[in-house]
Amino acid sequence: MKKIAVIGAGTMGNGIAHVFAQNGFQVHLIDVSQDALDKGLAIIANNLDRMLAKDKISISDKDNTLSNIIKFIDLKSGVSGTDVVIEAATENLAIKLKIFKDLDAICDSNTILASNTSSISITQIAAATKRPDKVIGMHFMNPVPIMTLVEIIRGYSTSNVTTKTIMELSEKLGKTPTEVNDYPGFVANRILMPMINEAIETLHHGVAGVQEIDTVMKLGMAHPMGPLQLADFIGLDVCLSILNVMHDGFKNAKYAPSPLLVNMVMAGKKGVKSGEGFYDYSESKKAEKISSQFEN
Repeated sequence: MKKIAVIGAGTMGNGIAHVFAQNGFQVHLIDVSQDALDKGLAIIANNLDRMLAKDKISISDKDNTLSNIIKFIDLKSGVSGTDVVIEAATENLAIKLKIFKDLDAICDSNTILASNTSSISITQIAAATKRPDKVIGMHFMNPVPIMTLVEIIRGYSTSNVTTKTIMELSEKLGKTPTEVNDYPGFVANRILMPMINEAIETLHHGVAGVQEIDTVMKLGMAHPMGPLQLADFIGLDVCLSILNVMHDGFKNAKYAPSPLLVNMVMAGKKGVKSGEGFYDYSESKKAEKISSQFEN
């Protein structure tokens, strides 16, 4: 496999494009907006510059990585001739179903269709296609260039061949693929999101403040980042979406999102992306200080 298409130039999409391009794959980065594509490529270039400054890569490595990425606005042109298409669009079921239905119609019959979804059923996504055996979940962790885990999610009809191919592909990126089955939240978010939600409930009920809650989890549980700070980096809207998927899927009240989380998202406080969440990111130094934890 030499050509990979990535749909979505946002945080996850540009990170996925980065790691494939850095490992010698030709990447077709696709988005409906030229501005989003330009911004995504600029982020990749900036991340490569940081790696260059730390002597983790050479100038030729940076140049080769960037030259391996081709930008596309047209979906059909973008996926043409690719071996695997990885969807990294908004965590919205209707949007993903539309994308996979379109991909099924325009991609070669042998093309594997993967989703970077962090919670939505791969079986349900695959049902929008006529190739459910070639549909699989490929859940990268954020920030993609640094985090080594890739959750590989088998849908009900995902074939052994498809799973083996994607597991091996992940290993070529220097990642550690871990196979899991298709249940709401998979493994990572089924465990992580209830913890984050409980931290929000702890704040909501006045047990402790934001920094106090995060300090207890960092120093007491050896977590590199507290749950409220982590929620800000994930995006509070994304956390809410994942919890809603799990709540709907399991029909269990323990997955119901905290009212505080719901209200914060409604108020537009989504974390780092909006400049405010549980922490204030309006001052650039604060954001840089927290971001540096990912770069060590």
